Amino acid sequence: MKQLINDCVVFPAANQAELRQEAVPELKADEVLVESVYSVVSAGTEGANLRHEPNTVTAEYGFPHYPGYSTAGRVIQTGTAVTVLAVGDRVIVPWGGHRRYTVKKADQLYPVTDDAIDLRDAAVAHIASFSLLGVRKLKLELGESCVVAGMGILGAFAVQFARLSGAVEVIALDFDPARQKLAIALGATAAFSPDDPELTAKVRAITNGGPDAVVEVTGAAKALQQALEYIAWEGRISLLGCTRVSDVPIDFYQFVHRRGITLVGAHTFTRAKLESAPGRWTEFDDYRTILKLVAAGRLEAKSLIAETVSPTAAPEVYARLADRKNAVPLGIMFDWQQLK
Repeated sequence: MKQLINDCVVFPAANQAELRQEAVPELKADEVLVESVYSVVSAGTEGANLRHEPNTVTAEYGFPHYPGYSTAGRVIQTGTAVTVLAVGDRVIVPWGGHRRYTVKKADQLYPVTDDAIDLRDAAVAHIASFSLLGVRKLKLELGESCVVAGMGILGAFAVQFARLSGAVEVIALDFDPARQKLAIALGATAAFSPDDPELTAKVRAITNGGPDAVVEVTGAAKALQQALEYIAWEGRISLLGCTRVSDVPIDFYQFVHRRGITLVGAHTFTRAKLESAPGRWTEFDDYRTILKLVAAGRLEAKSLIAETVSPTAAPEVYARLADRKNAVPLGIMFDWQQLK
């Protein structure tokens, strides 16, 4: 196969994005070449890196930066030592970036063997696994209550996983009325705005004194402070969102230590690498669960994608992310087939 030219989304500098062409490296014996079909924008993480915020990859390593980590595509070439994948296989590509072609070791790709699975669902699976990890770490039991703070795409999945895990009352919090409505459609018991002056009273009334668990997805220190005010005694809070700026003082004695609250870090890099255990599943085992739930009609995935655009629209997409004041759709997907 002649050397291919790749189309890659790149951040050359802060608040800038472009579609750049680069040569695709030749395969090593244990590697596979995948042609992307769909990749999903993670607005929170990619926006923070684009804006060069603290506690990001760009803050640590600078630019250029290649964003994107949730992709699905088809194998178009395999290395000489690869036996587990073949040309034509459909795969989930984690941590591959927004690019037309991706070179990965074969064991880093998850095969999508069920022909009934839409590749749009498969492309979302990696992002959905973040939410699943955040909910798993709470170790919810049947009959408990849960609040999901933030109804971006991670929160939309967290609402569903909390219900599937046995939470009876699931309350969603978001400033956007449309996202509150979506939360109800996805199975939330109630949805409120975080700036509701009666929020704590309403949450406690629905949950009989306070929720047993909270999934904090906003990454805002103020949202964590608010969760500590309405959560039940000895409740658990899963820190799924990345709190990059600690700009709110928290009285840890009054709200954490004295009340026996458990704060659980739920960054995806904390997950098990080789074998799953209760509350700590590997990425691949979570993919398997997510795709099974999608196939069974118990999990909404691709319907959470509000926009599907050509990768050529990347500069415009990221221009919206560069300014926090812009309203960003719940989910944005690049369709790499539009480049053909």
